[in-house]
Amino acid sequence: MKNNKKSSYLSGREIRAIAKQNKKIMMSLEAKKHRRAKEEEFLCEMKDPNNILEIDDLHTYFFTDQGVVKAVNGVSFNIPKNKTVGIVGESGCGKSVTSMSVMRLLQGPTGQIYSGAIRFAAEDKTYDIAQMPMSEIHRIRGKEIAMIFQEPMTSLNPIFTIGDQLDEVTYIHNPEATAEQAQARSLEMLKLVGIAAPERVYNSYPHELSGGMRQRVMISMALVCNPRLIIADEPTTALDVTIQAQILDLLRDLKDKINGSIMLITHDLGVIAEMADFVVVMYAGKVIEMGTVQEIFKNPMHPYTIGLQKSKPTMQSDSDVLFNIPGNVPNPVNMPTHCYFKERCDRCCDKCGGDYPDMIRVSPTHYVSCHLYTKEEPNNG
Repeated sequence: MKNNKKSSYLSGREIRAIAKQNKKIMMSLEAKKHRRAKEEEFLCEMKDPNNILEIDDLHTYFFTDQGVVKAVNGVSFNIPKNKTVGIVGESGCGKSVTSMSVMRLLQGPTGQIYSGAIRFAAEDKTYDIAQMPMSEIHRIRGKEIAMIFQEPMTSLNPIFTIGDQLDEVTYIHNPEATAEQAQARSLEMLKLVGIAAPERVYNSYPHELSGGMRQRVMISMALVCNPRLIIADEPTTALDVTIQAQILDLLRDLKDKINGSIMLITHDLGVIAEMADFVVVMYAGKVIEMGTVQEIFKNPMHPYTIGLQKSKPTMQSDSDVLFNIPGNVPNPVNMPTHCYFKERCDRCCDKCGGDYPDMIRVSPTHYVSCHLYTKEEPNNG
């Protein structure tokens, strides 16, 4: 019996055609990454001098045999100086890939920044990170921008002591430093993050420390070079609730001490409410709403943002069943041209089946991408 439904599987010929096309694109992007470039090619100017980072229409793709996965698909937002910006959304929405794009840690050749700009205001110059060749990225990575990863046990090397790994950061970014200077700086950072016995931890191996201690070590490693921007990718996910609170208090205090900015990535709305000054809500590789933390929590406008807040359990709830957003995220290989949230939205209207909605400015700091807030066209008939 023949199945008349169109198959969702690719034939061998189709897979080979996709792989051939992707290979050409990947080779071109890899050549661009490893080119010899003059400094003028990746220097730029900030649109707003009050920002430390400006991400402008960023597209980051993964080229697979099944097609192109548009993990980050036209993301734009800013991080002001001395502020904390929270990036929130469910798993797979593009939060971590955005941070990896900023750090240029994408796994090539399949993962590539396809287009867009990432402007970063370093201490003396402004760089477009997306245009920098890999041979020049050491100017800012680890020095001007540092990252705290989600799971410290997989980020720390198990065969080296904590001291060896902390000292290495100083040696890389300050080659003239002596062993005594590197050790003194490492111990200073361990004390800064609230480790009571820094000398003992300095000589310990990662497996000898608790989860909270390892995360404090990761934070101290990020602070060694006094970065202007810290990217914290779900820094409390692997920790218990008590330690989570301690790490969040530590990050808040450190931001003021180093006079820097934080890009905080999490799926925990409670962490965002406590830590962030501004909030960016992502869904399926796009920013769907952004504003101050007060605007997002007191006046959420996008149905997805409202659904996220409803899904958080509260003491006031009378229901025994947790709220969940029905449906699934669209296939990232074959994204629709209409609103990505259309099939899951309980406020869907006729316009939702048209083009993807533009970002609407609701207030000077509040933006939403939804047809519910688009202005009606005047009827001249």
